[in-house]
Amino acid sequence: MGTATVKIVGYDLRYAKAFAALNYEWIETFFRVEDEDRKALEDPEDYAINPGGEIFFLLENDVAVGTAAMVPYGSDKLYELAKMAVRPDKRGLGYGSRLMQRCVDFARDRNADEVMLVTNDILAPALATYEAAGFRPVENYTDSRYERGNLEMRLRL
Repeated sequence: MGTATVKIVGYDLRYAKAFAALNYEWIETFFRVEDEDRKALEDPEDYAINPGGEIFFLLENDVAVGTAAMVPYGSDKLYELAKMAVRPDKRGLGYGSRLMQRCVDFARDRNADEVMLVTNDILAPALATYEAAGFRPVENYTDSRYERGNLEMRLRL
């Protein structure tokens, strides 16, 4: 058996269904799907691309096994890292870290000052990935878009 070819690509309509499927999988496993999720996952172009963001896909042998979105958040100096997901059987291979780094590079390439994300403190592997990349919790969590959200983290660029 040969080695898998792994690459990260930008948004492509061919992978739009994978963006939804990968995210629905983890959300349904740990939480419940909310209206905000449906808006993002059912219309990824309106959610991330049209406002000036990007959706990345990690492909293994040309199959999308991971994804993450970068969405402008209030200004072109702040991006939200959102909807990051890796297929369950591919977790632990560093794919989340690779996707996150690509997202951070995207923000840096656009001269952003900061990247933020909203998560939940029960997602320990995700928190470890964020912290290893330099994301730090903010003191006062005020984001009300998701019932499951209880932690905001930021990375200064």
